[in-house]
Amino acid sequence: MSQPYGITYAPYATLPERSRGRLHAEPESDTRTCFQRDRDRIVHSTAFRRLKHKTQVFVAHEGDHYRTRLTHSLEVAQIARSIARQLGLNEDLAEALALAHDLGHTPFGHAGEEALNAAMQPFGGFDHNAQTLRLLTRLERKYAAFDGLNLSWETLEGVVKHNGPLTGPAAPRAKAVPEPILDYNAQHDLGLDTFPGPEAQVAALADDIAYNNHDIDDGLRARLFSVADVKQVAFVAVAFREVELLYPEAEEARLIHEAVRRLIDRMVRDLLVETRLRIAAAVPHSVDEIRALGQPIAAFSPGMLEHHRALKAFLFTHMYRHDKVNRMTSRAAEVVRELFERYRAEPALLPSPWSDRARGTPAKQARVIADYIAGMTDRYAIEEHRKLFHLEVWS
Repeated sequence: MSQPYGITYAPYATLPERSRGRLHAEPESDTRTCFQRDRDRIVHSTAFRRLKHKTQVFVAHEGDHYRTRLTHSLEVAQIARSIARQLGLNEDLAEALALAHDLGHTPFGHAGEEALNAAMQPFGGFDHNAQTLRLLTRLERKYAAFDGLNLSWETLEGVVKHNGPLTGPAAPRAKAVPEPILDYNAQHDLGLDTFPGPEAQVAALADDIAYNNHDIDDGLRARLFSVADVKQVAFVAVAFREVELLYPEAEEARLIHEAVRRLIDRMVRDLLVETRLRIAAAVPHSVDEIRALGQPIAAFSPGMLEHHRALKAFLFTHMYRHDKVNRMTSRAAEVVRELFERYRAEPALLPSPWSDRARGTPAKQARVIADYIAGMTDRYAIEEHRKLFHLEVWS
Protein backbone atom coordinates (compact mmCIF):
# COMPACT_ATOMS: atom_id res chain seq x y z
CA MET A 1 0.00 0.00 0.00
CA SER A 2 1.24 3.47 -0.86
CA GLN A 3 0.89 6.34 1.61
CA PRO A 4 1.47 9.64 -0.22
CA TYR A 5 0.27 12.79 1.53
CA GLY A 6 -0.70 10.76 4.62
CA ILE A 7 -3.42 8.86 2.73
CA THR A 8 -3.47 5.09 2.34
CA TYR A 9 -4.33 3.92 -1.16
CA ALA A 10 -4.92 0.48 -2.63
CA PRO A 11 -2.14 -0.63 -5.00
CA TYR A 12 -4.49 -0.21 -7.97
CA ALA A 13 -5.48 3.38 -7.09
CA THR A 14 -4.39 6.35 -9.15
CA LEU A 15 -1.54 7.93 -7.21
CA PRO A 16 -1.01 11.69 -7.50
CA GLU A 17 2.77 11.46 -7.37
CA ARG A 18 2.68 9.14 -10.40
CA SER A 19 0.49 11.37 -12.51
CA ARG A 20 1.45 11.66 -16.16
CA GLY A 21 1.34 15.41 -15.70
CA ARG A 22 -0.29 18.29 -17.52
CA LEU A 23 -0.08 19.37 -21.16
CA HIS A 24 1.53 22.61 -19.99
CA ALA A 25 4.07 21.99 -17.24
CA GLU A 26 3.42 23.79 -13.95
CA PRO A 27 5.17 23.76 -10.58
CA GLU A 28 3.56 21.35 -8.12
CA SER A 29 1.68 22.72 -5.10
CA ASP A 30 3.07 22.04 -1.64
CA THR A 31 -0.42 22.10 -0.09
CA ARG A 32 -2.57 20.15 -2.58
CA THR A 33 -2.16 17.08 -4.78
CA CYS A 34 -2.52 17.47 -8.52
CA PHE A 35 -6.02 15.97 -8.38
CA GLN A 36 -7.11 18.30 -5.60
CA ARG A 37 -5.98 21.20 -7.78
CA ASP A 38 -7.94 19.76 -10.69
CA ARG A 39 -11.07 19.56 -8.55
CA ASP A 40 -10.60 23.12 -7.34
CA ARG A 41 -10.10 24.46 -10.86
CA ILE A 42 -13.30 22.74 -11.97
CA VAL A 43 -15.29 24.19 -9.05
CA HIS A 44 -13.99 27.70 -9.79
CA SER A 45 -14.67 27.46 -13.54
CA THR A 46 -17.33 29.50 -15.33
CA ALA A 47 -18.78 26.34 -16.85
CA PHE A 48 -19.36 24.84 -13.40
CA ARG A 49 -21.25 27.91 -12.20
CA ARG A 50 -23.51 27.75 -15.25
CA LEU A 51 -24.69 24.27 -14.23
CA LYS A 52 -26.85 26.00 -11.62
CA HIS A 53 -29.28 27.02 -14.36
CA LYS A 54 -29.01 23.98 -16.63
CA THR A 55 -31.62 21.30 -16.14
CA GLN A 56 -31.68 17.58 -16.88
CA VAL A 57 -35.34 16.83 -17.55
CA PHE A 58 -37.31 19.94 -16.57
CA VAL A 59 -36.73 23.43 -17.91
CA ALA A 60 -35.53 25.89 -15.26
CA HIS A 61 -38.82 27.72 -14.77
CA GLU A 62 -40.71 24.50 -13.97
CA GLY A 63 -39.83 24.74 -10.27
CA ASP A 64 -37.05 25.44 -7.79
CA HIS A 65 -36.88 21.98 -6.24
CA TYR A 66 -36.07 19.88 -9.29
CA ARG A 67 -32.50 18.80 -9.85
CA THR A 68 -30.24 20.95 -11.95
CA ARG A 69 -26.96 19.86 -13.51
CA LEU A 70 -25.21 21.49 -10.55
CA THR A 71 -27.12 19.71 -7.79
CA HIS A 72 -26.86 16.45 -9.74
CA SER A 73 -23.10 16.86 -10.07
CA LEU A 74 -22.76 17.45 -6.33
CA GLU A 75 -24.83 14.35 -5.62
CA VAL A 76 -22.69 12.26 -7.98
CA ALA A 77 -19.54 13.60 -6.31
CA GLN A 78 -20.81 12.55 -2.87
CA ILE A 79 -21.59 9.02 -4.03
CA ALA A 80 -18.32 8.71 -5.98
CA ARG A 81 -16.24 9.81 -2.99
CA SER A 82 -18.00 7.34 -0.71
CA ILE A 83 -17.39 4.43 -3.08
CA ALA A 84 -13.79 5.46 -3.76
CA ARG A 85 -13.08 5.60 -0.01
CA GLN A 86 -14.40 2.09 0.51
CA LEU A 87 -12.29 0.71 -2.34
CA GLY A 88 -9.08 2.50 -1.38
CA LEU A 89 -9.16 4.66 -4.50
CA ASN A 90 -8.24 8.30 -4.93
CA GLU A 91 -11.25 10.22 -3.62
CA ASP A 92 -10.05 13.55 -4.98
CA LEU A 93 -9.78 12.25 -8.53
CA ALA A 94 -13.18 10.55 -8.29
CA GLU A 95 -14.69 13.80 -7.02
CA ALA A 96 -13.06 15.89 -9.74
CA LEU A 97 -14.41 13.58 -12.42
CA ALA A 98 -17.90 13.61 -10.91
CA LEU A 99 -17.94 17.41 -10.75
CA ALA A 100 -16.72 17.74 -14.35
CA HIS A 101 -18.80 15.06 -16.05
CA ASP A 102 -21.74 17.29 -17.05
CA LEU A 103 -19.92 20.51 -17.92
CA GLY A 104 -20.41 20.05 -21.68
CA HIS A 105 -24.17 19.64 -21.61
CA THR A 106 -26.31 22.07 -23.56
CA PRO A 107 -29.28 23.95 -22.12
CA PHE A 108 -32.48 21.88 -21.88
CA GLY A 109 -30.79 18.54 -21.24
CA HIS A 110 -30.81 15.81 -23.86
CA ALA A 111 -33.37 17.64 -26.01
CA GLY A 112 -30.93 20.53 -26.43
CA GLU A 113 -28.06 18.18 -27.21
CA GLU A 114 -30.03 16.27 -29.82
CA ALA A 115 -31.08 19.51 -31.52
CA LEU A 116 -27.52 20.87 -31.54
CA ASN A 117 -26.12 17.56 -32.77
CA ALA A 118 -28.61 17.54 -35.66
CA ALA A 119 -27.70 21.12 -36.59
CA MET A 120 -23.98 20.26 -36.45
CA GLN A 121 -24.16 17.11 -38.59
CA PRO A 122 -22.53 18.77 -41.64
CA PHE A 123 -19.69 19.92 -39.37
CA GLY A 124 -18.83 16.85 -37.31
CA GLY A 125 -21.83 16.71 -34.98
CA PHE A 126 -22.05 17.61 -31.32
CA ASP A 127 -21.30 15.37 -28.33
CA HIS A 128 -21.55 16.60 -24.73
CA ASN A 129 -18.59 14.49 -23.63
CA ALA A 130 -16.39 16.00 -26.33
CA GLN A 131 -17.73 19.42 -25.37
CA THR A 132 -16.65 18.84 -21.79
CA LEU A 133 -13.13 18.20 -23.08
CA ARG A 134 -13.25 21.39 -25.16
CA LEU A 135 -14.29 23.39 -22.12
CA LEU A 136 -11.53 21.92 -19.96
CA THR A 137 -8.79 22.29 -22.57
CA ARG A 138 -9.77 25.29 -24.67
CA LEU A 139 -12.90 27.28 -23.93
CA GLU A 140 -12.29 28.20 -20.29
CA ARG A 141 -10.03 31.26 -20.54
CA LYS A 142 -8.90 32.20 -17.05
CA TYR A 143 -5.17 31.56 -16.95
CA ALA A 144 -2.51 33.74 -18.52
CA ALA A 145 -0.23 30.90 -19.63
CA PHE A 146 -2.74 28.61 -21.39
CA ASP A 147 -6.32 28.12 -22.57
CA GLY A 148 -8.49 25.71 -20.63
CA LEU A 149 -7.82 24.54 -17.08
CA ASN A 150 -4.67 22.51 -17.86
CA LEU A 151 -5.88 19.54 -15.85
CA SER A 152 -3.89 16.40 -15.12
CA TRP A 153 -3.72 13.63 -17.71
CA GLU A 154 -5.69 11.28 -15.47
CA THR A 155 -8.56 13.71 -15.06
CA LEU A 156 -8.84 14.33 -18.79
CA GLU A 157 -8.58 10.60 -19.46
CA GLY A 158 -11.40 9.93 -17.03
CA VAL A 159 -13.62 12.62 -18.55
CA VAL A 160 -13.16 11.28 -22.07
CA LYS A 161 -13.29 7.54 -21.32
CA HIS A 162 -15.60 7.27 -18.30
CA ASN A 163 -17.88 4.93 -20.28
CA GLY A 164 -14.99 2.85 -21.60
CA PRO A 165 -12.56 2.81 -24.54
CA LEU A 166 -13.35 4.92 -27.60
CA THR A 167 -11.14 2.94 -29.99
CA GLY A 168 -9.88 -0.64 -30.16
CA PRO A 169 -11.68 -3.99 -29.75
CA ALA A 170 -13.61 -3.00 -26.59
CA ALA A 171 -15.00 0.24 -28.07
CA PRO A 172 -18.59 0.53 -29.38
CA ARG A 173 -18.53 -0.55 -33.00
CA ALA A 174 -21.08 1.88 -34.41
CA LYS A 175 -19.96 5.06 -32.67
CA ALA A 176 -17.29 7.24 -34.23
CA VAL A 177 -14.93 9.15 -31.96
CA PRO A 178 -15.99 12.83 -31.88
CA GLU A 179 -13.63 15.10 -33.78
CA PRO A 180 -12.81 17.38 -30.81
CA ILE A 181 -11.54 14.35 -28.88
CA LEU A 182 -9.42 13.17 -31.80
CA ASP A 183 -8.01 16.68 -32.23
CA TYR A 184 -6.94 16.93 -28.59
CA ASN A 185 -5.69 13.35 -28.46
CA ALA A 186 -3.31 14.10 -31.33
CA GLN A 187 -1.34 16.45 -29.09
CA HIS A 188 -1.92 14.79 -25.71
CA ASP A 189 -2.46 11.03 -26.08
CA LEU A 190 -5.18 9.91 -23.64
CA GLY A 191 -4.96 6.21 -24.55
CA LEU A 192 -8.36 5.99 -26.20
CA ASP A 193 -8.10 2.21 -26.69
CA THR A 194 -8.02 1.26 -22.99
CA PHE A 195 -10.43 1.46 -20.10
CA PRO A 196 -9.92 4.42 -17.76
CA GLY A 197 -8.59 4.18 -14.23
CA PRO A 198 -10.88 2.85 -11.48
CA GLU A 199 -11.84 6.31 -10.20
CA ALA A 200 -13.37 7.20 -13.57
CA GLN A 201 -15.26 3.91 -13.64
CA VAL A 202 -16.62 4.58 -10.16
CA ALA A 203 -17.65 8.14 -11.06
CA ALA A 204 -19.55 6.88 -14.12
CA LEU A 205 -21.51 4.37 -12.04
CA ALA A 206 -22.13 6.97 -9.34
CA ASP A 207 -23.73 9.06 -12.10
CA ASP A 208 -26.08 6.19 -12.95
CA ILE A 209 -26.98 5.66 -9.29
CA ALA A 210 -27.72 9.34 -8.69
CA TYR A 211 -29.48 9.99 -11.98
CA ASN A 212 -32.04 7.20 -11.92
CA ASN A 213 -32.87 7.30 -8.23
CA HIS A 214 -33.21 11.06 -8.07
CA ASP A 215 -35.36 11.01 -11.20
CA ILE A 216 -37.80 8.89 -9.19
CA ASP A 217 -37.99 11.73 -6.68
CA ASP A 218 -38.34 14.43 -9.33
CA GLY A 219 -40.87 12.43 -11.35
CA LEU A 220 -43.05 11.87 -8.30
CA ARG A 221 -42.73 15.53 -7.30
CA ALA A 222 -43.87 16.58 -10.78
CA ARG A 223 -46.74 14.05 -10.64
CA LEU A 224 -45.64 12.46 -13.88
CA PHE A 225 -46.28 9.11 -12.21
CA SER A 226 -47.42 7.88 -8.80
CA VAL A 227 -45.86 5.72 -6.12
CA ALA A 228 -48.19 2.94 -7.25
CA ASP A 229 -46.85 3.32 -10.80
CA VAL A 230 -43.19 3.11 -9.85
CA LYS A 231 -43.89 0.04 -7.74
CA GLN A 232 -44.21 -1.78 -11.07
CA VAL A 233 -40.42 -1.99 -10.85
CA ALA A 234 -39.87 -4.89 -8.44
CA PHE A 235 -36.62 -3.54 -7.04
CA VAL A 236 -38.31 -0.23 -6.20
CA ALA A 237 -41.42 -1.89 -4.82
CA VAL A 238 -39.34 -3.81 -2.24
CA ALA A 239 -37.89 -0.54 -0.90
CA PHE A 240 -41.29 1.14 -0.66
CA ARG A 241 -42.85 -1.86 1.10
CA GLU A 242 -40.03 -1.90 3.63
CA VAL A 243 -40.49 1.79 4.39
CA GLU A 244 -44.28 1.52 4.60
CA LEU A 245 -43.96 -1.27 7.16
CA LEU A 246 -41.51 0.73 9.26
CA TYR A 247 -43.37 4.04 9.04
CA PRO A 248 -47.07 3.31 8.32
CA GLU A 249 -48.17 6.78 9.45
CA ALA A 250 -45.51 8.80 7.57
CA GLU A 251 -46.56 11.29 4.92
CA GLU A 252 -45.83 10.40 1.32
CA ALA A 253 -42.92 12.85 0.88
CA ARG A 254 -41.06 11.19 3.75
CA LEU A 255 -41.82 7.71 2.44
CA ILE A 256 -40.44 8.66 -0.95
CA HIS A 257 -37.22 10.01 0.55
CA GLU A 258 -36.76 6.94 2.74
CA ALA A 259 -37.32 4.61 -0.21
CA VAL A 260 -34.97 6.47 -2.53
CA ARG A 261 -32.16 6.57 0.03
CA ARG A 262 -32.50 2.81 0.45
CA LEU A 263 -32.35 2.27 -3.28
CA ILE A 264 -29.15 4.33 -3.50
CA ASP A 265 -27.64 2.43 -0.56
CA ARG A 266 -28.42 -0.96 -2.11
CA MET A 267 -26.94 -0.01 -5.45
CA VAL A 268 -23.80 1.32 -3.77
CA ARG A 269 -23.43 -1.83 -1.66
CA ASP A 270 -23.95 -4.07 -4.70
CA LEU A 271 -21.34 -2.11 -6.63
CA LEU A 272 -18.85 -2.52 -3.79
CA VAL A 273 -19.42 -6.27 -3.54
CA GLU A 274 -19.17 -6.88 -7.30
CA THR A 275 -16.14 -4.63 -7.71
CA ARG A 276 -14.31 -6.33 -4.85
CA LEU A 277 -15.02 -9.71 -6.43
CA ARG A 278 -13.53 -8.49 -9.71
CA ILE A 279 -10.51 -7.05 -7.91
CA ALA A 280 -9.97 -10.35 -6.11
CA ALA A 281 -10.15 -12.23 -9.41
CA ALA A 282 -7.85 -9.89 -11.34
CA VAL A 283 -5.43 -9.05 -8.48
CA PRO A 284 -4.32 -5.76 -10.08
CA HIS A 285 -1.10 -4.26 -8.73
CA SER A 286 -1.36 -0.91 -10.49
CA VAL A 287 -3.81 1.39 -12.20
CA ASP A 288 -2.24 0.51 -15.56
CA GLU A 289 -3.11 -3.13 -15.00
CA ILE A 290 -6.73 -2.09 -14.51
CA ARG A 291 -6.61 -0.08 -17.74
CA ALA A 292 -5.29 -3.15 -19.59
CA LEU A 293 -7.84 -5.66 -18.24
CA GLY A 294 -10.10 -5.38 -21.28
CA GLN A 295 -13.21 -5.09 -19.11
CA PRO A 296 -14.41 -2.82 -16.31
CA ILE A 297 -13.19 -3.46 -12.79
CA ALA A 298 -16.06 -1.45 -11.27
CA ALA A 299 -19.51 -2.85 -12.01
CA PHE A 300 -22.92 -3.86 -10.72
CA SER A 301 -23.74 -7.52 -10.23
CA PRO A 302 -25.81 -9.14 -13.03
CA GLY A 303 -28.88 -9.06 -10.79
CA MET A 304 -28.50 -5.39 -9.94
CA LEU A 305 -27.83 -4.57 -13.58
CA GLU A 306 -31.23 -6.06 -14.43
CA HIS A 307 -32.88 -3.96 -11.72
CA HIS A 308 -31.06 -0.90 -13.05
CA ARG A 309 -32.27 -1.55 -16.59
CA ALA A 310 -35.84 -2.10 -15.43
CA LEU A 311 -35.81 1.25 -13.62
CA LYS A 312 -34.36 3.01 -16.66
CA ALA A 313 -37.04 1.48 -18.87
CA PHE A 314 -39.77 2.65 -16.48
CA LEU A 315 -38.39 6.19 -16.34
CA PHE A 316 -38.03 6.32 -20.12
CA THR A 317 -41.70 5.51 -20.62
CA HIS A 318 -43.26 7.32 -17.67
CA MET A 319 -40.98 10.36 -17.38
CA TYR A 320 -38.72 11.13 -20.33
CA ARG A 321 -41.51 10.40 -22.83
CA HIS A 322 -44.35 11.81 -20.75
CA ASP A 323 -46.64 14.18 -22.67
CA LYS A 324 -45.75 17.09 -20.41
CA VAL A 325 -42.03 16.51 -20.86
CA ASN A 326 -42.41 15.92 -24.61
CA ARG A 327 -44.14 19.25 -25.10
CA MET A 328 -41.48 21.03 -23.08
CA THR A 329 -38.52 19.34 -24.77
CA SER A 330 -40.00 19.87 -28.22
CA ARG A 331 -40.12 23.60 -27.61
CA ALA A 332 -36.64 23.54 -26.10
CA ALA A 333 -35.24 21.79 -29.15
CA GLU A 334 -36.90 24.40 -31.36
CA VAL A 335 -35.22 27.19 -29.40
CA VAL A 336 -31.76 25.62 -29.85
CA ARG A 337 -32.33 24.90 -33.53
CA GLU A 338 -33.58 28.40 -34.31
CA LEU A 339 -30.73 30.05 -32.38
CA PHE A 340 -28.20 28.02 -34.35
CA GLU A 341 -29.80 28.88 -37.68
CA ARG A 342 -30.03 32.59 -36.87
CA TYR A 343 -26.39 32.83 -35.74
CA ARG A 344 -25.27 30.93 -38.85
CA ALA A 345 -27.19 33.34 -41.04
CA GLU A 346 -26.04 36.41 -39.10
CA PRO A 347 -22.83 35.69 -37.14
CA ALA A 348 -22.56 39.40 -36.31
CA LEU A 349 -25.40 38.80 -33.82
CA LEU A 350 -22.95 36.87 -31.66
CA PRO A 351 -21.52 39.01 -28.86
CA SER A 352 -17.85 39.87 -28.69
CA PRO A 353 -15.50 37.98 -28.59
CA TRP A 354 -17.58 35.16 -30.04
CA SER A 355 -18.27 37.04 -33.26
CA ASP A 356 -14.51 37.46 -33.77
CA ARG A 357 -13.86 33.77 -33.15
CA ALA A 358 -16.56 32.81 -35.67
CA ARG A 359 -14.57 34.23 -38.59
CA GLY A 360 -13.15 31.64 -40.94
CA THR A 361 -14.42 28.52 -42.65
CA PRO A 362 -18.08 27.46 -42.36
CA ALA A 363 -16.98 24.53 -40.19
CA LYS A 364 -15.07 26.77 -37.80
CA GLN A 365 -17.96 29.22 -37.65
CA ALA A 366 -20.45 26.43 -36.90
CA ARG A 367 -18.26 25.01 -34.12
CA VAL A 368 -17.94 28.42 -32.47
CA ILE A 369 -21.71 28.88 -32.62
CA ALA A 370 -22.19 25.42 -31.12
CA ASP A 371 -19.73 26.33 -28.34
CA TYR A 372 -21.68 29.50 -27.61
CA ILE A 373 -25.10 27.83 -27.55
CA ALA A 374 -23.85 24.84 -25.53
CA GLY A 375 -22.60 27.21 -22.86
CA MET A 376 -25.99 28.87 -22.43
CA THR A 377 -28.14 28.23 -19.40
CA ASP A 378 -31.81 27.41 -19.93
CA ARG A 379 -32.81 30.91 -18.91
CA TYR A 380 -30.25 32.63 -21.11
CA ALA A 381 -31.21 30.56 -24.16
CA ILE A 382 -34.88 31.43 -23.66
CA GLU A 383 -34.05 35.11 -23.25
CA GLU A 384 -31.77 35.19 -26.31
CA HIS A 385 -34.44 33.48 -28.39
CA ARG A 386 -37.02 36.00 -27.18
CA LYS A 387 -34.78 38.92 -28.14
CA LEU A 388 -34.00 37.55 -31.59
CA PHE A 389 -37.42 36.27 -32.59
CA HIS A 390 -40.07 38.21 -30.68
CA LEU A 391 -40.32 41.84 -31.69
CA GLU A 392 -42.65 42.69 -28.81
CA VAL A 393 -39.56 42.70 -26.55
CA TRP A 394 -38.62 46.00 -28.17
CA SER A 395 -42.04 47.62 -28.04
